[in-house]
Amino acid sequence: MITGHGGNIYALAQRLGCAPADIIDMSSNVNPLGPMQGLTDALKANLDTITALPEVDAQTIVNQFAAHYDVNPGCVIAANGTTQLIHATPIALQSKRVLIVGPTYSDYADACAMFGVPHDFFLVDASRRFQLDISETARQCQGFDTVFICNPNNPTGSLIAAEDLKWLFAQAPQTMFVIDEAYLPFSDSEKHASVMGSEVPNVIVLHSMSKIFRIPGLRIGFLIGPPRVIDKFRHYQLPWTVNCLAHTAVNYLMTHGERVETFIDETRAFITLEKKRFEAGLSGVPGLTVFPTETSFFLMQLGGNLTATSVCEGLAQQRVLIRNCANFKGLNEQFVRVSLKTADCNQLVIDHLARIGQNAMGLDESHQPASRGNAV
Repeated sequence: MITGHGGNIYALAQRLGCAPADIIDMSSNVNPLGPMQGLTDALKANLDTITALPEVDAQTIVNQFAAHYDVNPGCVIAANGTTQLIHATPIALQSKRVLIVGPTYSDYADACAMFGVPHDFFLVDASRRFQLDISETARQCQGFDTVFICNPNNPTGSLIAAEDLKWLFAQAPQTMFVIDEAYLPFSDSEKHASVMGSEVPNVIVLHSMSKIFRIPGLRIGFLIGPPRVIDKFRHYQLPWTVNCLAHTAVNYLMTHGERVETFIDETRAFITLEKKRFEAGLSGVPGLTVFPTETSFFLMQLGGNLTATSVCEGLAQQRVLIRNCANFKGLNEQFVRVSLKTADCNQLVIDHLARIGQNAMGLDESHQPASRGNAV
């Protein structure tokens, strides 16, 4: 499916009669500091590589990735973004019954639907602040041959510790767990939460370079798992699936480790500061509940007469796009997601959401009683 995602700045720009560049896109979860200057310079310097076909099996960047993360190259496959790998998973694993831990990214269910694979959901709700009970998850996994878990999760921002995940894997050794770590580089807990390279036989890990380096248009994704599982995916690997500029990007990122680590450290420091400002700015605002997050985005629950549609439309009129989460399985019109951007953009959304909450509860900006205004 191609309609269940955020980031559609093109449709909003057309509706508002402006250029896509005029839209502040806070619906797409990418690094507000990216892309790296050195990376963009490398891409410009290698633009002429598009005149020839890329390496047919992308083995060079597989080897570079494996060396950087200290894993066996035979345990890695590269693809045109993790989306391609997600959609290949049900057919490559010959899944018969899939469990999706949610609310979460829609492509896991879409991939199952594409191949007619039955799938169910284990949904965590707002009453638990979207924090997973790992023991209950283990019980829910019984009888399923494939389980999708996004960690940290999109759109909730919740994180499961690596030791909890490894315990879960051991409880269901016949089940293949697909752990999507696309947003883990944003978290200070990355080294303690990643299960990449754990060599657990019933686990595959998805790794994306799109989010942390802000290069989603290049489409770069990797899958890491046991060699026997990687061989299954190779049966569905298309030739030349990773384009030439994507090769250039991986080569730069995997061979400039110190610069990359500095960039990621700066990103995490910026996000930590902006998360504190965002939470403080909306603390106590009536009609808004901001859930804790380990990522660069916040899930928020709306109260009173607020709806995701009205809130999103109010911001859209200011050329700001946030994510309406009503089409996430397990969520509804009470939920929106905001991805952090620059400090100025973040403050703009804080101010607008604060006004929305106050208006919806019939309060003025000092939280004093006032005549009821519109919700947006």
